[in-house]
Amino acid sequence: MLLQILLGFLCGVGAMAAENDTAQQGPLPLLLVSFDGFRADYLQRFPMPNLKRLYSEGVLVKQLANVFITKTFPNHYSLVTGLYAESHGILASSMYDPVSHKHFHLNDTDPMWWDEAQPLWVTALDSGYKTAAMMWPGSEVAIRNRTATHFFKYNPAVTFEQRLGNVTDWILGNGKEQGAMFAALYWEEPDRTGHHFGPDNTSAMAKALKEVDDNIGLLMAELNRTGLWGHINVIITSDHGMAQCSADRLIRLDDCLHPDNYTLVDLTPVAALLPLKEPEAVFNLLKNCHAHMTAYLKKNIPDRLHYRNNERIQPIILIADEGWTIVQRGNKLPRLGDHGYDNSLPSMHPFLAAAGPSFRRGYELNSLHSVDVYPLMCRLLSVPPQPNNGTLSQARCMLTAESCSEVPLVVGLVVGVLISLSAFTVLFRFMSVRRRSGPRPFQRLQVDYDDDDDDPLLE
Repeated sequence: MLLQILLGFLCGVGAMAAENDTAQQGPLPLLLVSFDGFRADYLQRFPMPNLKRLYSEGVLVKQLANVFITKTFPNHYSLVTGLYAESHGILASSMYDPVSHKHFHLNDTDPMWWDEAQPLWVTALDSGYKTAAMMWPGSEVAIRNRTATHFFKYNPAVTFEQRLGNVTDWILGNGKEQGAMFAALYWEEPDRTGHHFGPDNTSAMAKALKEVDDNIGLLMAELNRTGLWGHINVIITSDHGMAQCSADRLIRLDDCLHPDNYTLVDLTPVAALLPLKEPEAVFNLLKNCHAHMTAYLKKNIPDRLHYRNNERIQPIILIADEGWTIVQRGNKLPRLGDHGYDNSLPSMHPFLAAAGPSFRRGYELNSLHSVDVYPLMCRLLSVPPQPNNGTLSQARCMLTAESCSEVPLVVGLVVGVLISLSAFTVLFRFMSVRRRSGPRPFQRLQVDYDDDDDDPLLE
């Protein structure tokens, strides 16, 4: 009887999986939108009616655990590759490559910086799809000799409405050409305002976030107007959060180390130094420099940061504590809000919201890793993913056609329950016999070891 119950359950799981596989006949277009610097707790601190309306019809991930360092370029490339920064090679806003001796600065379009990974807008081309990227970091670069089918060079003067209009045109296509199946759209706010005023400036951030929410309303209206709403999956997310900085939280490198000892590759909140002398000697001058800054030799960078295994990571990095700023000298605070700090800090975490026919309705997850977004998008598009650091174990819970529980785990739990029930049944019968027969004097049980008949009570 118990075996029949178990077999029936397994058949049910198989039928459910088959039903899930056939629930969606083909992939739908996917739109990925990033609002730069949208800290997760802004959702609780400021009214966001349009964004809340979107995720009430879909999914909300309250915190997205992003990659180190928590800067714009590394995290945007992680979202579309599923890789940690050490794996995709875009490690910071400023980099030095010891092989080519080249220096990288923002919006550098030299393919050598980007070719260590392949973003989704390139990978999806191999599945026969057209793709689009609107000012997403790296999208104007010919990565492995290919770009998205449609892209615009970065220009901050182009409004959100203009960017959105081009993206929807690309997705719709026309009678002569297929529309884009994957599109990525980037917008600078609220990051720009957070840097200038700091995330604790309520009035400035409220204004910036109202603009962001208005743009999300514009997005939903445009998808409705064009008939795409209900026929497209939309993911809205961000790359990092923002921390408040102040002039009384400055760390001056000149207080500990003469500039003749090093070349500065990147600065604050994670400084990257190329020592001009023996790295150990320079490190010894820095390791006790400031109580709110931690110095690491490259070989000792913690495993959890996934920020060690790349030639472009400098021999010494310095990580400031939350809200502290590293400068070389002087008393000038570069900005009132900053990011780049340790990615375990809640202030560095963004959020994610999604809606569309493939997503559950009214579903919430407390957290998800940003590298998991890439395999999720590949699943939505039925695109074979490139090797990546992500997993679908949590992300699949967001999808209507996926089961949250792993079948082996469920089967194991069911088997455990059945074994427990069997044990209780045997014990109950044994106790019933004892109550009926009453106590008996002790009698040694004789066992014939030549008997081939097994007694199940002796196992």
